[in-house]
Amino acid sequence: MSSTLLEVTRSAHEDVERLERLIVRELQREPDHNRDRLFQSHRVRHMIDLITNTTDKLIDVYEDKDSARKDEIAALGGQTATGATTLFGAFYDRLKEIRDYHRRHPSARVVDTTEEYEELLKEEPHIEFSGEEAFGRYLDMHELYNEYINSKFGDSSTEYLTFLDSFSQTQSIPFHLKLSRQYKEYLEHVLQYLVSFMERTQPLQDLNRLFEKLEVEFEQQWADGKVLGWENKGLDRDPLPSQSDELDLEYYSTLEELMEVGPEKLKEALAALGLKTGGTLKQRAERLFLTKNTPLEQLDRKHFARSSRNSEKNVATDQISSKKEIALMEAKLHQLCDLLTEVIDLTKENIEKKQALTYEEMEAEREEEVTQADSESDDEEQQIYNPLKLPMGWDGKPIPYWLYKLHGLGQEFKCEICGNQSYWGRRAFERHFKEWRHQHGMRCLNIPNTKNFNEITSIQEAKELWEKIQERQGVNKWRPDLEEEYEDREGNIYNKKTYTDLQRQGLI
Repeated sequence: MSSTLLEVTRSAHEDVERLERLIVRELQREPDHNRDRLFQSHRVRHMIDLITNTTDKLIDVYEDKDSARKDEIAALGGQTATGATTLFGAFYDRLKEIRDYHRRHPSARVVDTTEEYEELLKEEPHIEFSGEEAFGRYLDMHELYNEYINSKFGDSSTEYLTFLDSFSQTQSIPFHLKLSRQYKEYLEHVLQYLVSFMERTQPLQDLNRLFEKLEVEFEQQWADGKVLGWENKGLDRDPLPSQSDELDLEYYSTLEELMEVGPEKLKEALAALGLKTGGTLKQRAERLFLTKNTPLEQLDRKHFARSSRNSEKNVATDQISSKKEIALMEAKLHQLCDLLTEVIDLTKENIEKKQALTYEEMEAEREEEVTQADSESDDEEQQIYNPLKLPMGWDGKPIPYWLYKLHGLGQEFKCEICGNQSYWGRRAFERHFKEWRHQHGMRCLNIPNTKNFNEITSIQEAKELWEKIQERQGVNKWRPDLEEEYEDREGNIYNKKTYTDLQRQGLI
């Protein structure tokens, strides 16, 4: 039984809705590891692509360019091509098709498409990463680095770490070197790698929409001559030699005087007039001297360059277009580097760490990463059984119950001075009196954090104890020797002890 166009449409809508529900289910699950999180993003990306492809097919069906959908809707109502209504005839024809199908396929069963789509949530996408990329944690730009140091615009003495820090800083490259084909190819290779890395590590990032928005902003900045690094360098209104390059031949009466101008100046003047610029110094001067008394329209065509002025304008237009293309690629490079700032910083840290390791240490670390990745994939399948909700140890597993009881981790201590912070276990409670949180709380109370205040967690108790300590030390008692004041004839003020000593010495 051949499926009708309307059945195909209904099935496509159902597939889109089913995929949308699967995406919601997948995103509601929180992955435990980076590898699982990356797989989740790729699974969602794959389902989004399926939705996009199905939607494109639906759009073609609804546009109905061949009128097949319109004819089928008419046939369902029993409308024939001649306009006659045969409702019961169409019904019995369709019934006959169904019976013939089941007669030919007696063992046919209904296929549950839900099972097929459920498999999308279990698959592990195949993502290719180089060993240097470490499953998307770092960039691997060694090939681009070799291309950079072996180019005319690059510096052969640049180290790889310095290259990672400066490859996005295109403003440092001289402008005349940016117009070379080698630099353009280098930019293309850098963009291809960064886009590929983004698609592998951040598949849900819509780069097409990002670049479309960037191009709109770039067009406006280019028209205003405000593109970073290309300010007014791409908007040459008249790229051809200007009239200022022409020489005023009225000042030169002989050929020898004109030859003293020099070959380069003569070449610029000939190019400005559209004449041939080749030949010796004398031939250039003779060709230019002809224009002193003869208009350009009456000169022999052999003196003119093969390419006309229109072709020169086309070449100049192509040059401006090439500048604009290179500037746009640089803008895309800056945008991608902004998105990958964290990855670039991690890559530089990884390179610095590797430079400090010996070969044996690097091999040992590589083997450890491989075994850790294998064990990580095994651990993901096993859920940790922890019914007593014991604290996790250094290995990510619950600590033994006897150790939990030994340290009294089930006993809670609260400290009001620390802002009602809870501390589990006697050891953690005793240790917290020397930690920054408790010290800050005591400082806010204007009380010194000494051993006298150990085991004190109440603010009221701490204040009462501080008052008792001050009374015991005599801080609040009246001390006349130090606090009673005396004044001499000159108006100087002394305490009682100092005044008595000076009076005994006869000084006052």
